[in-house]
Amino acid sequence: MLELLTVSDFARRVGERFSIAAGDGARIDAELIEATAVGEGARPGSRLPFSLVFRGPGDPVLAQRMYRVEHASLDSLDIFLVPIGPDSTGMRYEAVFT
Repeated sequence: MLELLTVSDFARRVGERFSIAAGDGARIDAELIEATAVGEGARPGSRLPFSLVFRGPGDPVLAQRMYRVEHASLDSLDIFLVPIGPDSTGMRYEAVFT
């Protein structure tokens, strides 16, 4: 399913909560704060690349790796998250889809 999702699937969910499996049974809640198209498709008819930015708590900070991300209206997704730094509210994580 992940390969079929587009930026518009996530854009309507900006401001909503996602649950991230942080390991050892722990979970963190993260808010989707950005869903942005980032260029053109590699070939005609292909999905446009996009990025997502989530904001989680300031602690714990998740390492760069694959995480199971869940949302009530989406299937569970395995997404590669990269910590991109804190803001005034918590730690931000980016996922890029090509």
